[in-house]
Amino acid sequence: MGGKGLIGEENDDMERRRFLQAGVVAGMGLMLNGKMTGQTTVEPVRKGFRIGIIGLDTSHATAFVKALNAENASPDFGGYKVVAAYPQGSRDIESSVSRVPGYIEEVRKYGVEIVDSIPKLLEITDAILLETNDGRPHLEQAIPVFKAKKPVFIDKPVAGTLADAFAIFQAAKEYNVPVFSSSSLRYMSNMENIVGKQSIGRILGAETFSPSPLEATHPDLFWYGIHGVEALYTVMGTGCRSVTRIHTPGADVVVGVWEGDRIGTFRGLRAGKTGYGGYAFGEKDIETLGDYNGYEPLLKEITQFFSTGIPPVRPEETLEIFTFMEAADESKRRGGAAVSLEETRRKALAQVKTV
Repeated sequence: MGGKGLIGEENDDMERRRFLQAGVVAGMGLMLNGKMTGQTTVEPVRKGFRIGIIGLDTSHATAFVKALNAENASPDFGGYKVVAAYPQGSRDIESSVSRVPGYIEEVRKYGVEIVDSIPKLLEITDAILLETNDGRPHLEQAIPVFKAKKPVFIDKPVAGTLADAFAIFQAAKEYNVPVFSSSSLRYMSNMENIVGKQSIGRILGAETFSPSPLEATHPDLFWYGIHGVEALYTVMGTGCRSVTRIHTPGADVVVGVWEGDRIGTFRGLRAGKTGYGGYAFGEKDIETLGDYNGYEPLLKEITQFFSTGIPPVRPEETLEIFTFMEAADESKRRGGAAVSLEETRRKALAQVKTV
């Protein structure tokens, strides 16, 4: 990836002064050589490479800051740094709201300026990580980003409803702003061999599993099951026709039938040992999807996306993933009956509000 950011490389004295000031952290101080006591440099980031975060109510935000702003940050990140954050995320999910004060202090250690509004954030950044843990505010938070023409990565879940997911991508298209969303489970260690290099030949089916705790404000799988469903779609691709779901307090089993009568299965775990994994079934062999690779492969894709404006995951695939999960909820409501993705899609589109 290389030398130029999406917005350019201009760097003036005003920007330099602003970010030197942003590096002054309460109680930490600055050393005379321009480095913060502790872990990272706080020298100004070139215009074009300045990332802003919306939402400090998820551990993803702090993990991304630590990786991108580390002194020994991977060269694969192309020099992008998080320079500012607007911390407000969920307003009523206690497990999210309670994290914000601690996460504010955590990112400040890495030279991140805290601002009090999204407009202020957009003034001093070039690309956005929308990290709010709660999918419900994402549409409202994304619109000013689109209007400002900033490329944006929207973390999981892309929205709190399927209708809002469609509205987000429609708005991005209207404003001609690049956007994408993905779970880091898309980049499990053996995915490239199975999907990219076709090590098992044509894929006939797959099964994945991940933790799947529920949150009453969201469709069941949107909140956390998205990780395993994203892995399933990474292997299977788009083209699922119908979904059937078996639900118990301790687990979900969701079975999708794809074009060509291929079958993909997701198991959501809530009892006993949990983890991430799965298998792909091919013409030539059966292989495990490998290990979870952490956040670095996803961050590499995000920063490349900021430079090129080309989403590594097509909007159509992300929208089908969320249609699959909404269809799974409808199957649960119908006592485990098969539900068509096309029916689910049409119903959601009828609920999309003009933004």
